[in-house]
Amino acid sequence: MSIMHLSFYSAFTLSCLGLAFHRTHLVSALLCLESMMLSLYVALSIWPVENYTTSSTLIPLLMLAFSACEAGTGLAALVASSRTHGSDHLHNLNLLQC
Repeated sequence: MSIMHLSFYSAFTLSCLGLAFHRTHLVSALLCLESMMLSLYVALSIWPVENYTTSSTLIPLLMLAFSACEAGTGLAALVASSRTHGSDHLHNLNLLQC
């Protein structure tokens, strides 16, 4: 395994662990999701270069577009929750009360 693959795997794993263990604020959860998307984007961008193919060059752009949509939706949820609940703590949000 090369050092590049190890860095992608470790970045994705650390962001998954951050999402699993540091769930106090919505901002930290969104940052962990964005770092997961960024590591996937970089891995998908490097993959065609390593395999000497040009057929899958559209996939990283689609991943980047979905990541931007996810970031916009997350920020909208952050603003909405901070306006209605007064803070961005995740323990204040309960889906069963909606």
